[in-house]
Formats: sequence, structure tokens, C-alpha cells
Amino acid sequence: MYFVVTARTSERYSQGIAPPFGYYEPIRIEAGEKEDGWRLSKLLERRLGVSRKLLSRLKLTEQGLMINGVRAYSGDPVSSGDIAEIRMEQERSEDILPQDLPLEIVYEDKWVLLASKPAGMVVHPTHGHYTNTLANAAVHHWQQAGENVRFRPVHRLDEDTSGLVLLAKNPYVHQQLSEQHGDGRIRKQYAAYTYGVPEIPAARIDAPIDRDPDSPHHRIVTPSGYASATRYETLAVYGGRASKVRLRLETGRTHQIRVHMGWIGCPLIGDLMYGPAAAGAGVGSWEEAAGRQALHAEMLSFEHPMTGEEMTFTAPLPPDLERLERLLQQDSIQGHDEGEGRTR
Repeated sequence: MYFVVTARTSERYSQGIAPPFGYYEPIRIEAGEKEDGWRLSKLLERRLGVSRKLLSRLKLTEQGLMINGVRAYSGDPVSSGDIAEIRMEQERSEDILPQDLPLEIVYEDKWVLLASKPAGMVVHPTHGHYTNTLANAAVHHWQQAGENVRFRPVHRLDEDTSGLVLLAKNPYVHQQLSEQHGDGRIRKQYAAYTYGVPEIPAARIDAPIDRDPDSPHHRIVTPSGYASATRYETLAVYGGRASKVRLRLETGRTHQIRVHMGWIGCPLIGDLMYGPAAAGAGVGSWEEAAGRQALHAEMLSFEHPMTGEEMTFTAPLPPDLERLERLLQQDSIQGHDEGEGRTR
């Protein structure tokens, strides 16, 4: 359930009415000697990194700001030894239909959930995709576990890209992880299979990306675009006709890997928007084996917002890309000309 800040909801808070689902576990810190006399807002901003947006929200929550177990205000001073805490209302994604769908959970605690998304699944409901999304599956999972959690993805993957997606389970954790994602502290690594072989085995692609003015869903490299950088390393070459590459994103533009690899002449196998199929080529055995763009988010690393621990997780290649790799290896050994098997 969502609460819009209106005169009515402000009155609700002033009357001391508890939120319908209760609170998430409080986050507490003890004020030190150097922080004696600080405003509560300054302590929370400096020590916890609480954003102004979240602080404004906590001000409107009945027990959002506390000092030594007593409701406080952002301008209240703290003394050395005081225990300051924030409490966030538990929420649900009431606008997302819970669905009992397969959900591969790589890691979960009370703060985060890391899932491995299959290809063909949208992360969040959008126009035309109201069901069968990662959000529907996650909301059902939390409902069954008796948890009141709103769906908050830290980042997204394209529908036909498989691999790791990180979800935050409360507003503070989402804010912290979003900041990590924005400044590049969340490291993401991808495996991809491409047509052709990169001229330079390992390099950094620094090419700005923006929307194609002729196609709103399409992205292009253009000097006037947003700064975009991708690092790649060639792991295997299949008969000089295809490659397996490892990629790391320095920025996170829409379709970035697909656009950058196409720009250097090595589009992803099976990519219907930026690959040969977009130029009118038919479907061959490689595309049939993959059944989608050959891109997999295989590794994700982040600093846990609550423990400070550096956490790294991996997701193995899904069966469709394992099948594609075997076919590429076989074609390489046999010297098979993939072009001969493609319908034009």
C-alpha cells in the first residue's frame, strides 16, 4: 500500500496512527563524542548516508526518527552515547499481481534478494507485460514467506538477457545500492557470444550512446550521446567467424553492450535489433540454438549496505547458451560455414 503525502495523510501521522503493516527492522547508530551536539539529520546523513528524500519521508512517519527510543525530529540535537534510529514502514507492491512462477534465488537476507533471471522474462511490469515478470514472481515469494516487501530493483536486464538481478527490500537499502550502482561500485560481468572476432582481443569501448531519432526503442552511438564505456576480453574464437567475450560495464546505458559490440562489428548472436537479422538476414543454426540474444549477466559484486561486506555472486551459463557454445565449437572444428545454413 502506498501513502501519498496529502493533508489527509499528514493528519493521520499527527494522530499517531501506526502504519498498516508495521515497520521494518530499525537501523540504529550510536552518536560519538565528535558528534555531540549535531542535529539528528546531520548524524543520519554523515553516518548512515541517509538521503534528503528518505529523510523527508522519515519525518512523516510516526516513528520514523527516534533518539533513545523516543520519537524525535530531524533538528533535534544528539549527545554522545545517544542511540539514533530510523524506522521505515513496511510496504507491499499492491499494483503487482503475485504469481507462482519459477524464481531462482541466488542469495537472500532481510535486506536484499539476488535472483538469476531467465531469458524471456521482463524484470518489471510494463505496458503489455503486466504478468509473468520477475516482479510477479518476487512478490509471490515474499507473500508466501509472510514478508511485506515492495519490489525495488536496483538495476534491470533486457527481456532476452539472462542472469543476475539485485533487489532491495526496503527504501534505505535501495537508496544505498542505487548510489553504488550510479557511481560504479556495483561491478557486473557478462558473457556474450558474437558474430565475428574483435580486431583487438581486449579493449575499452568508449562511445556515447543515445536514442535513435528514427526509432524510440533503438539506441545508437552518436557524438551527442551520453558517455558510455564497456570493457571486453575475448575468451574464445570459433573458426574466425564467432567469439565468446567477457564484458564489464563502466556505465549502464540501455542496450549498452548490444550497441557497443555492434558498433565494433561484432554484434551479439541472436540479437534481432542490432545483429544481422536487423539487416534482413534470416535465421541460421546459431540463432536457433540460442533462441535469443546471446548475453548472460554472470557475475555481480556489491558492498552490503548493512554489513559493509563485499559480496560477489555468479550465475552459470543457462542451457541455451551452453548449447550454443557446443555448436560453435563443433562448427569451428568442422570448418562449417554458418552463412551457408542461413536463409536469406
